[in-house]
Amino acid sequence: MNGPLIIDCLGTDCFCWLSFQCSSVKHKRCTFCIIFLPNNNMNNGKMLKMPMPSTDSVKVAVRVRPFSQREKNSGSKCVISMHSRTTTIIQDPKNPEHTKTFTFDLAYWSHNGFQKDKDGVFISADPGGKFAGQKEVFHDLGRGILDSAWQGYNTTLLAYGQTGSGKSYSMIGFGANKGIIPNVCEELFQAIENRDKNQEYQVTFSMLEIYNEQVRDLLSRIKKPGGLRVREDQQLGFYVDGLKSVPCENYAQIERLMEQGAKIRTTASTNMNASSSRSHMIITIQFKQVFLDRDLTKQSSINLVDLAGSERQKSSGSEGDRLREGSRVNLSLTNLGNVISALADAAMGKKVLHVPYRDSVLTKLLQSALGGNSRTTLIAAISPADICYEETLSTLRYAERAKKIRNKAVVNTSTLMRESRGENERLIPSLFLLQEQQMMKTFPHLLNVNEDPQLTGVLKHFIQAGTYPSPCDRPQPSIAHPSLRISDKHASFTNSGGKVMVTPYGKCNVIVNGVPITIKTKLQHLDRIILGSNSAYLYIGFPSERGSEDLSRFDYDFFQLERAAAEGVSADKLGAMNSGDGKADPSVLAVFQDYVKLMPLVAEANQMSKELKKGLNMELKVKNLASSDSRGCDLQKEVMVKVTHQRTHQVWIWSKAKFINRKFLMEELYQRFLDGEDSQVAQEDDPFWDPVEVVHLGSAHIWLQSLAYCMKYEEQVEFLNCDGLEEAVLHIHINPCSPTGQAHGEEDVVTDPVDLLGKRMDFQIRLVQCLGTKWLKEDAERGVQMGYRIYDLPNTLYTKPVWKTVNPQIDETVQFTTLNASQEFLNYLQTNALIVDLWGLQEGCAELSCSRLDLMVTGEGHILVDTKKISTVMDIGQSNQIPELYLKLLKLEQETELLRNINRILREENVLLKESIERTSSSQAHQPSSTRKITWMTAQGPAAREINQMCTTQQASCDREFARALKVFYQSMNVARGQFLKLRHYKPPEDDQMLRPFVHQQSQMLKDFGDLLESSLWKLKNDVALIVKQKKECLLHAE
Repeated sequence: MNGPLIIDCLGTDCFCWLSFQCSSVKHKRCTFCIIFLPNNNMNNGKMLKMPMPSTDSVKVAVRVRPFSQREKNSGSKCVISMHSRTTTIIQDPKNPEHTKTFTFDLAYWSHNGFQKDKDGVFISADPGGKFAGQKEVFHDLGRGILDSAWQGYNTTLLAYGQTGSGKSYSMIGFGANKGIIPNVCEELFQAIENRDKNQEYQVTFSMLEIYNEQVRDLLSRIKKPGGLRVREDQQLGFYVDGLKSVPCENYAQIERLMEQGAKIRTTASTNMNASSSRSHMIITIQFKQVFLDRDLTKQSSINLVDLAGSERQKSSGSEGDRLREGSRVNLSLTNLGNVISALADAAMGKKVLHVPYRDSVLTKLLQSALGGNSRTTLIAAISPADICYEETLSTLRYAERAKKIRNKAVVNTSTLMRESRGENERLIPSLFLLQEQQMMKTFPHLLNVNEDPQLTGVLKHFIQAGTYPSPCDRPQPSIAHPSLRISDKHASFTNSGGKVMVTPYGKCNVIVNGVPITIKTKLQHLDRIILGSNSAYLYIGFPSERGSEDLSRFDYDFFQLERAAAEGVSADKLGAMNSGDGKADPSVLAVFQDYVKLMPLVAEANQMSKELKKGLNMELKVKNLASSDSRGCDLQKEVMVKVTHQRTHQVWIWSKAKFINRKFLMEELYQRFLDGEDSQVAQEDDPFWDPVEVVHLGSAHIWLQSLAYCMKYEEQVEFLNCDGLEEAVLHIHINPCSPTGQAHGEEDVVTDPVDLLGKRMDFQIRLVQCLGTKWLKEDAERGVQMGYRIYDLPNTLYTKPVWKTVNPQIDETVQFTTLNASQEFLNYLQTNALIVDLWGLQEGCAELSCSRLDLMVTGEGHILVDTKKISTVMDIGQSNQIPELYLKLLKLEQETELLRNINRILREENVLLKESIERTSSSQAHQPSSTRKITWMTAQGPAAREINQMCTTQQASCDREFARALKVFYQSMNVARGQFLKLRHYKPPEDDQMLRPFVHQQSQMLKDFGDLLESSLWKLKNDVALIVKQKKECLLHAE
């Protein structure tokens, strides 16, 4: 049993306690306790009975915030609408007609329709508007928490949503717009002051953080290695052993404790490599009411929980990764979702065998809040932006499951034993705040800038006259290893002669206004400083330098965007404005946001690699930055991470999801390193290691238009890497040929691709050589392979690998055949390019290969393309050879078509001959018939044959000349196309000094491009005019 059971009340003056022990046949013992209470527990003649639990569903509210500055810059559209106080509708940005509707207890519209009052509080711009400010949210949710606490119920408020969705704003608030937590605390003490004097009240405050399954006390400056332990008690349930709980007598004390906790949390996130968005914060207020006249107490536990960013629990984080995704950073939110799902299923009547409370620290501490003894409210914070659609939809679904949970809350009452009540600890008031404010007005200083706005400006480092080390707020200076973000000796700040200088130590990373510095640098008021991988500070200069600046614009995003711009990355350079309509491409803007978000994470990963001596260097890249598909359209861009081993020169390419997963695992390993534990792991479990793999180096585009006219193509084409720069040069031949492989000549050129419709086409693709390969220049032990796929070929064809040579000789030829050229195939040749991919091989990696079992081939062994018609006749899974009968059928069809063409030509010639005979007959009507017949036969016969032969020869000559002119024109157009693509990918420099040379270079390239087009068209015009003239002369001569 969980304690005694009160079953009755007797009119006695003493307690009676009866205890029974029972033993079963299986030797199991059970103790029963019965208590009879005395008279003084009577309340107005009524008996005190065990309170019955009330069944309550979890109360769920949804709140949508305004656009962030980043979303405004991205041109985001709102996909959320709320037509009532309970209904939330989300619209799919890819399919606007597709919407989903969710119904919750409350829905708060805080997206727009607001203004600031004189105190800086956001209020509705329209008295009848639907905008919900902090006041409205507190009225609905905060007052409900207070009412339950006064009644003696345990209460819990959970804030859930992705990073930056407004969870902390709703919970803590910002500036004059106080959130739920400070309002609850303030009103609690206001109510205490107005209550009956015969009652006493005790309020204690605790604040903890859960990161990486470790519990940290935010009211204690002493960090316990491994964190505080979570233990279980039969009466109390799960609790944190050793957590500091501070008695408070007024709201000012709680406010001070919250500020102290925020400082410790900020310092911890700096030193432990833990972003606030990846940690949970739990504030617990124990509220005890003592009724002296009744010897009765009511105890309420108020839990206020700010959960980590929900995007951290994505199961796709490990997609394509050999290592587990279940990092302990993700574990708590994942298990919270499992608990909510299990409880929701149980509430719906489904059979649930187990609720996994014990699977994480967070779910242990929230056991009473979810399905237990608590009245629980969940506020789901969501973004309105279309680029956050998936995360917002996931949050709404999460909240929908949570509202199905049913709790069983009871009033927590107990009798007051006659014991002396301990005195509350008194907090010693200090002048620290006044002193800090005075120093801020007097000295230059650094303000910390955090990803979480609530933690920005919490830390202040004053730079008085003299030289001071860089901010390093390590709770335990005895740790031998430097912290991840700021080393013990990282940089010095010198205040001398009215100037503040910053000087990096050694090779420590110091960035000022986005640019790394290596020498002593003078700081200007409002300079942005990043120390280490990601510790950001805003420099506040001398009082004489200051004005009425708005410091709020220098937020975390400002630092990262500035850093990205200094590295040459911007939305424009990624091609966000290439759509032609002047509007930004949302997909490209999303890639840019990913790039900016990953920048600090990559910097942290590199620093961890350095300190753990892993030898890896990671750098961000944008996949398909300058790549296009076979039709020349831009490919979907995405962020990736290039990983290079500095000693072995091995290279890996990680996707964004894979990198984030590895980063979590790196943090776990690094935390063990900081705690002095063994950080050595087996190679297969090492997040810094991967098996060697092939690497995509670049792609070359070879346009196939010449093949549609049966013209030979021979060129040297650039392989462009992901940055749009030349990786190598490909020497390639594409030749139309006969079935036996003999190259076609100029007499086989056609003037219209329609002439090839329904006919057999053979052509060869020959990859000759790869020149100047950078991949091979960097490491002589490497190799390369090439791969390509044309039209409807099911598999990619790969060349044989070539190792250890900078200019590898490939010299591989493949012949392709279409037995019956379709219109679709001819269109493909005229509008598409053959894409050849260059792959880098590393020692120990698996080489690329292609199975030819699925390829269809002719009897001569040539690979068949344009096989759609063939595929409808036969099952390619049965054989990789065309049946001989079908080959014969196709050949007969071709011969029949040829005979039809010959027959049509003969009929046309017969008509011409008949007309000629009739004209001759009419002109010689006066001659005798026998003479006319002989004269015509002897004179006209040889002349006609001679004229016909001459016209035929002249016609063939004209066709050859026309084919030659077309060939020259198409070659010129290929060169022009290459120049145009170069022009398209050039972006203007950020540096104004480089702008003039850039404009001059662009003007020259445009002039060359125009000259080439003009000369090509002029030559084609002259050639065609000459051919037409020759043809007219031939016709006149024939007449």
